[in-house]
Amino acid sequence: MTQQAPRLDSLLQLMRWIGWAQRKAAEEWVRERDLTQEQSFVLGYLQRSPGAIQRDIAAITRTSAASVSSLLQGLERRGLVERRADAGNGRTKAVYATDEGIALIAGFEDAMVALDDSFLAPLTADERTTLQELLQKVTAQLPEPTR
Repeated sequence: MTQQAPRLDSLLQLMRWIGWAQRKAAEEWVRERDLTQEQSFVLGYLQRSPGAIQRDIAAITRTSAASVSSLLQGLERRGLVERRADAGNGRTKAVYATDEGIALIAGFEDAMVALDDSFLAPLTADERTTLQELLQKVTAQLPEPTR
Protein backbone atom coordinates (compact mmCIF):
# COMPACT_ATOMS: atom_id res chain seq x y z
CA MET A 1 0.00 0.00 0.00
CA THR A 2 1.52 3.33 -1.02
CA GLN A 3 1.21 6.29 1.23
CA GLN A 4 -0.43 9.37 -0.25
CA ALA A 5 1.03 12.80 0.29
CA PRO A 6 -0.95 14.95 2.69
CA ARG A 7 -3.30 17.45 1.09
CA LEU A 8 -1.83 20.87 1.48
CA ASP A 9 -4.05 23.81 0.71
CA SER A 10 -1.73 26.79 0.85
CA LEU A 11 1.53 27.85 -0.72
CA LEU A 12 3.10 28.29 2.70
CA GLN A 13 2.12 24.75 3.72
CA LEU A 14 3.77 23.47 0.55
CA MET A 15 6.92 25.50 1.22
CA ARG A 16 7.04 24.21 4.83
CA TRP A 17 6.73 20.64 3.54
CA ILE A 18 9.67 21.18 1.18
CA GLY A 19 11.67 22.73 4.04
CA TRP A 20 10.80 19.78 6.28
CA ALA A 21 11.93 17.26 3.62
CA GLN A 22 15.17 19.18 3.09
CA ARG A 23 15.84 19.38 6.83
CA LYS A 24 15.17 15.64 7.28
CA ALA A 25 17.60 14.78 4.47
CA ALA A 26 20.27 17.06 6.00
CA GLU A 27 19.73 15.50 9.43
CA GLU A 28 20.11 12.02 7.93
CA TRP A 29 23.34 13.02 6.14
CA VAL A 30 24.75 14.30 9.44
CA ARG A 31 23.49 11.32 11.46
CA GLU A 32 25.20 8.91 9.03
CA ARG A 33 28.48 10.51 10.15
CA ASP A 34 27.62 10.04 13.82
CA LEU A 35 27.33 13.78 14.37
CA THR A 36 24.65 16.00 15.82
CA GLN A 37 23.36 19.00 13.89
CA GLU A 38 25.24 21.26 16.32
CA GLN A 39 28.51 19.36 15.89
CA SER A 40 28.30 19.46 12.11
CA PHE A 41 27.46 23.17 12.19
CA VAL A 42 30.46 23.90 14.42
CA LEU A 43 32.78 21.85 12.19
CA GLY A 44 31.54 23.80 9.16
CA TYR A 45 31.98 27.08 11.01
CA LEU A 46 35.53 26.15 12.04
CA GLN A 47 36.34 25.17 8.48
CA ARG A 48 35.33 28.69 7.37
CA SER A 49 36.71 30.43 10.48
CA PRO A 50 39.77 28.51 11.71
CA GLY A 51 41.07 29.65 15.07
CA ALA A 52 37.72 30.87 16.36
CA ILE A 53 37.44 31.23 20.10
CA GLN A 54 34.75 29.57 22.20
CA ARG A 55 32.98 32.86 22.81
CA ASP A 56 32.56 33.31 19.03
CA ILE A 57 31.29 29.75 18.67
CA ALA A 58 28.80 30.32 21.51
CA ALA A 59 27.58 33.50 19.81
CA ILE A 60 27.16 31.92 16.36
CA THR A 61 25.37 28.88 17.81
CA ARG A 62 23.39 30.97 20.29
CA THR A 63 24.33 28.71 23.18
CA SER A 64 26.20 29.08 26.42
CA ALA A 65 29.93 28.84 26.85
CA ALA A 66 29.40 25.69 28.96
CA SER A 67 27.41 24.04 26.14
CA VAL A 68 30.10 24.93 23.61
CA SER A 69 32.79 23.58 25.92
CA SER A 70 30.95 20.26 26.22
CA LEU A 71 30.34 20.07 22.47
CA LEU A 72 34.01 20.78 21.74
CA GLN A 73 35.14 18.17 24.27
CA GLY A 74 33.14 15.54 22.40
CA LEU A 75 34.60 16.61 19.06
CA GLU A 76 38.08 16.70 20.57
CA ARG A 77 37.77 13.13 21.91
CA ARG A 78 36.97 12.01 18.36
CA GLY A 79 39.96 13.92 16.95
CA LEU A 80 37.73 16.25 14.91
CA VAL A 81 38.82 19.54 16.53
CA GLU A 82 41.77 20.77 18.50
CA ARG A 83 42.17 23.70 20.87
CA ARG A 84 45.42 25.63 20.91
CA ALA A 85 46.57 28.38 23.25
CA ASP A 86 46.17 31.79 21.60
CA ALA A 87 49.60 33.40 21.14
CA GLY A 88 48.26 36.80 22.20
CA ASN A 89 46.36 35.59 25.27
CA GLY A 90 47.44 32.38 27.01
CA ARG A 91 44.06 31.99 28.74
CA THR A 92 42.18 31.97 25.43
CA LYS A 93 42.03 28.84 23.31
CA ALA A 94 41.70 29.03 19.54
CA VAL A 95 39.70 26.16 18.06
CA TYR A 96 40.52 24.43 14.77
CA ALA A 97 38.81 21.66 12.85
CA THR A 98 41.29 18.88 12.15
CA ASP A 99 41.79 17.41 8.69
CA GLU A 100 39.71 14.46 9.87
CA GLY A 101 36.91 16.80 11.01
CA ILE A 102 36.91 18.65 7.70
CA ALA A 103 36.95 15.38 5.75
CA LEU A 104 33.97 14.11 7.75
CA ILE A 105 31.75 16.99 6.68
CA ALA A 106 33.14 17.26 3.15
CA GLY A 107 30.45 16.81 0.58
CA PHE A 108 27.58 18.29 2.60
CA GLU A 109 27.05 21.20 0.21
CA ASP A 110 27.20 18.87 -2.81
CA ALA A 111 24.71 16.54 -1.14
CA MET A 112 22.31 19.45 -0.55
CA VAL A 113 22.66 20.65 -4.17
CA ALA A 114 21.87 17.11 -5.36
CA LEU A 115 18.86 17.08 -3.03
CA ASP A 116 17.63 20.39 -4.47
CA ASP A 117 18.02 18.96 -7.96
CA SER A 118 15.99 15.90 -7.01
CA PHE A 119 13.25 18.06 -5.46
CA LEU A 120 13.10 20.27 -8.54
CA ALA A 121 13.36 17.42 -11.08
CA PRO A 122 9.67 17.65 -12.07
CA LEU A 123 10.18 21.27 -13.21
CA THR A 124 11.49 22.42 -16.54
CA ALA A 125 14.40 24.88 -16.63
CA ASP A 126 11.94 27.72 -17.34
CA GLU A 127 9.73 26.67 -14.42
CA ARG A 128 12.75 26.59 -12.11
CA THR A 129 13.72 30.09 -13.23
CA THR A 130 10.18 31.35 -12.66
CA LEU A 131 10.00 29.70 -9.23
CA GLN A 132 13.32 31.24 -8.22
CA GLU A 133 12.23 34.70 -9.38
CA LEU A 134 8.95 34.43 -7.48
CA LEU A 135 10.60 33.21 -4.29
CA GLN A 136 13.22 35.97 -4.51
CA LYS A 137 10.40 38.49 -4.83
CA VAL A 138 8.71 37.09 -1.71
CA THR A 139 11.90 36.80 0.36
CA ALA A 140 13.02 40.32 -0.54
CA GLN A 141 10.33 41.51 1.87
CA LEU A 142 11.55 39.36 4.77
CA PRO A 143 14.23 40.12 7.37
CA GLU A 144 17.63 38.50 6.86
CA PRO A 145 17.76 35.02 8.43
CA THR A 146 20.00 34.47 11.43
CA ARG A 147 21.09 31.23 13.00
